[in-house]
Amino acid sequence: MSFRDTAEKWKDEAIRLRRHIHQNPELGHQEFETAKLVAQFLLEAGLEVQTGVGGTGVVGLLKGGRDGRTIGIRADMDALPIEERTGLPYASTREGVMHACGHDVHTAILLGTAAALSEHRDELQGTVKFIFQPAEEVRGGATVLIKAGVLQSPELDAIIALHVWPDLPAGKIGLRKGPCWLRQMLLIFG
Repeated sequence: MSFRDTAEKWKDEAIRLRRHIHQNPELGHQEFETAKLVAQFLLEAGLEVQTGVGGTGVVGLLKGGRDGRTIGIRADMDALPIEERTGLPYASTREGVMHACGHDVHTAILLGTAAALSEHRDELQGTVKFIFQPAEEVRGGATVLIKAGVLQSPELDAIIALHVWPDLPAGKIGLRKGPCWLRQMLLIFG
């Protein structure tokens, strides 16, 4: 099966996960249920899983079938202290808390990516470290992960992150090498 076919196979599950996470948002450093869901999903996909990283962070490790570099892929998991008034059938069930910045999407996409890559692990050259960061919206989420050693064991050769962006049409991606305004914000606000 091609990787594209495998990714398509996981599409509905990623949508289901996103809607579940959206309905059950948790604020920064309080992503307990989200972390459990992430860890369980990664375990079922056959990854090595580390929980409690920097508090509520989760790391999944997928070793490819051939030696190579290690890349990290990071997604954020926390929600915002905002009342949801969208009327969506999968709207937040928690008063005053919602996923208003796309972290539910980021988490679901990374879970789907982990599952799809896991099915192609023998073809992978190197290792992929899936990093689920707590508390991106409040100060300290990235810092606690770094202090907990997420960039080591194994050491990352590169790391990428994803952020949904309303200005890009569906099916298009935007890339930027090196620092961008989002990176600067993360450095300032942690």
